[in-house]
Amino acid sequence: MSLPNPYDDPGFYEHLIGKRLLAWVIDLVVTLALVLVVLALTVFLTILIFPIVWAAVAIAYRTVMLSRYGATLGMMVAAIKLRRLDATRADALQCFWHSVIYAASMTLVLPQIGSVALMLITPYKQGLNDFLLGTTLVNKFL
Repeated sequence: MSLPNPYDDPGFYEHLIGKRLLAWVIDLVVTLALVLVVLALTVFLTILIFPIVWAAVAIAYRTVMLSRYGATLGMMVAAIKLRRLDATRADALQCFWHSVIYAASMTLVLPQIGSVALMLITPYKQGLNDFLLGTTLVNKFL
């Protein structure tokens, strides 16, 4: 089994870029809230390593949500989910690497530009981390 062909079944991939943006904003708010909880629990001592804490919380959040539900909270609201190109759910290790590559690409401008370019030109609307791992996001009705 494989994902529906984007040319034969475009509905599975329609509006994904806008939905990804919505999911990104929601997940940014969620991770910010989680980071603030961590800061409060550590009596703000982790402020000294704030970027590392944020990256660790974001990677953990995305890995757990993707491996458990196939989507982060933002993706659930946007009605999209992560799938391998063979239409199966990604395993925990693949979700971890998806999260790590995403976090690493968020720290530099060129990978972000490349990721957006890939979303615009690949038939499956894959970002950089999706392209490297053989995954994509699809509308939830799959």
